[in-house]
Amino acid sequence: MAEPGRPQRASQGIARTWPTGRTAAAGGFAPAGLGVWPTIGETLRAWLRAEAGPGRLLPWVPVAFGAGIAVYFAADHEPVLWVAAATALLLTLGAVLLRRSRLFVPALLIAAVAAGFAMATWKTARIGHTVLAKPLYSVSLSGFVETRDIRERTDRFVLRVTAMEAQRSDVRLDRVRLSVRKGTAPEVGSFVQLKARLMPPISPVRPGSYDFARDMFFQGIGASGFVMGAITASVPPDAGGLRLRYAAFMQGLRDAIDARIRATLEGDNRAIATALLTGRRDAITTPVNDAMFVSGLGHVLSISGYHMAVVAGVVFFAVRALLALVPGLAVGFAIKKWSAAAALVAAAFYLLLSGAEVATQRSFFMTAVVLIAVMVDRRAITFRTLAVAALIVLAVAPEALVHPSFQMSFAATLGLVALVQIGMPNLFASPDHSATARIALWGGREIAMLFGASLIAGLATTPYAAFHFHRVTPFGVLANLAAMPVVSALVMPAGLLGLLAAPFGLDGVFWWLMGIGIDWMIAVSRWVAALPGAVGRIPAFGSAALVAASLGIILMGLLRTPLRWSGALVLLGAIAWGLSVRQPDILIAGDGASVAVRGGDGRLHLIRATKDGFLLKEWLAADADPRDAASASLADGVSCDESGCVTPLADGRLVALALRIDALADDCSRAALVVTARPAPADCAAMVVDRQRLTRQGALALTRNGDGFAVQPVRARGADRPWSPAAAGEGDFDGSLAPKTAAPRNPDATPSEADLQAED
Repeated sequence: MAEPGRPQRASQGIARTWPTGRTAAAGGFAPAGLGVWPTIGETLRAWLRAEAGPGRLLPWVPVAFGAGIAVYFAADHEPVLWVAAATALLLTLGAVLLRRSRLFVPALLIAAVAAGFAMATWKTARIGHTVLAKPLYSVSLSGFVETRDIRERTDRFVLRVTAMEAQRSDVRLDRVRLSVRKGTAPEVGSFVQLKARLMPPISPVRPGSYDFARDMFFQGIGASGFVMGAITASVPPDAGGLRLRYAAFMQGLRDAIDARIRATLEGDNRAIATALLTGRRDAITTPVNDAMFVSGLGHVLSISGYHMAVVAGVVFFAVRALLALVPGLAVGFAIKKWSAAAALVAAAFYLLLSGAEVATQRSFFMTAVVLIAVMVDRRAITFRTLAVAALIVLAVAPEALVHPSFQMSFAATLGLVALVQIGMPNLFASPDHSATARIALWGGREIAMLFGASLIAGLATTPYAAFHFHRVTPFGVLANLAAMPVVSALVMPAGLLGLLAAPFGLDGVFWWLMGIGIDWMIAVSRWVAALPGAVGRIPAFGSAALVAASLGIILMGLLRTPLRWSGALVLLGAIAWGLSVRQPDILIAGDGASVAVRGGDGRLHLIRATKDGFLLKEWLAADADPRDAASASLADGVSCDESGCVTPLADGRLVALALRIDALADDCSRAALVVTARPAPADCAAMVVDRQRLTRQGALALTRNGDGFAVQPVRARGADRPWSPAAAGEGDFDGSLAPKTAAPRNPDATPSEADLQAED
């Protein structure tokens, strides 16, 4: 990409492959028939030539690569690896052969799409493992403890299974995630034997919601559950490998850091300090956690690009300042590059200390690309840097594309890079103006840049927060302006100094300083979260609207001419699209134990046989409903007995949840829709959602369509993916439910007694 302030050369573009003298051909894409408006036509041609100029291609390559990954995750069943790989290779070869043709750009982008698709297919095949399909209630497990999470109520660990025994099942899993009573999780690296109840990875609780089973699959985990009884440590059959010893060492280091912090801080202060330094954030209490996310400060709790940037920045400037104190070094050596190298080492250590999760890896790659650019005398903050970082992240972890942290992080970074390259030169363009000079004396421009950065990052991440979490943070800019300078200038530097001073026993004062900053951050988050209108609730909308919003953000961020405002039009259209989505009238849980019905008041009314707080929280959030699981109004209009429950739809028809077999006959005769986790009788007169359908399709969302319902399932017809395999069994179900028509009855052939003859 051509960079501001540098002379333009007669370049051939990427690797000198752009066709000579053919940039004007971009004007050929202008719509025909513009002759009546020659000025407009020439202007559009000039803009298109500028957008297709040398250096403008690279930022679009990761966009195309990510589009290929998105197509992979949208597939109904697993693609054939060799076909995907061969297609990508052939298209890449074709792009190389066309490098001096005007078709090079579309050929390269198409090849990038195919490469992204093939990379995601290969990653899935490489880590392929067994996923539990049915619950196992008493399983004997032996294996090594790989990771451990200390949480608020229970602890959790991942077990690498070496031996597994279950009654009436020969399934063999590689890894399982188990919950235990708080304080009883075994040490990382230990070899244990235990009994557990295992469940399949949790599937989406409604169509369109986040797929945790997919996350667990790419983490190599085939089931989750909880320990039954005591955990016995024993002598392992082998050493467990170098990777396990490394995990045990890093876990011991995290535990030691947490112990040192605990000596000075308590409660949420300790939990947040540990989260910032080690990535363990599960011990934060629910009220503080909710306040952080409602206020827009939730990003501070997860190791992200911000944390990496602060760590690298503090080390970079500290090392450079120390080296500058030595005159011989400052004059004769490139201390800036040395400082960048030291910052890169510090960022790598921070990556390992925080667990090296996918989101943290993404942050490290982005930071590493910036630091390497400094070391090789290139501009650090450019669209090229962002493009290279995105390509690295997506190549290493294609599954990151569908994770909210990746989407929000790169959307925010794209907005900030655009601000740096476009907004900052405009803001600092007239330093000699008297009014500007007076404002600058008071730091006005710096405050304006901080405000602009918070605003741009907040706006860029809003579509993703609305899609994944069904809420927006209207006062997020206010919270970030009040809290982030303290986090950047006090909390994180004090934490880094505490890590350095801990081996010498001088770390206490730094944890104390860190706690002061965290107190301020918590106070700001609670204050902002308590403001009227602090929670902006957004009802659920489909992924197509999110894709359109992403396209709008990309166009606004990457285009440099006024054509960028076409992205604003696309974004506005995506917003209107998302807000116009009709919400379902009935939600049915995948196990058939909970049903939410929209009543005459327009709100959901709940029928449930189990207390699944997580499911209910997700349903209410997706409906933009401010009620919580304890609200008594959820049961308004619901009538229950030991056999089941019924509640009316807005049109007065009844929906029944049948809990017992003997209730089905009555429900089938009186209700319009019967939901049951049992097999329904074939002669049921009502529309039926029973065990067979739920097993095949998972959770359902039903929308009224005439007298029947349009059905949206979690697992679409024919869907079969490694993290969500198709259920075995008979039955194929379409996308609708319709009232059953009464079968024509044969006329009664019995003659009356008066008509009978004597000979009859």
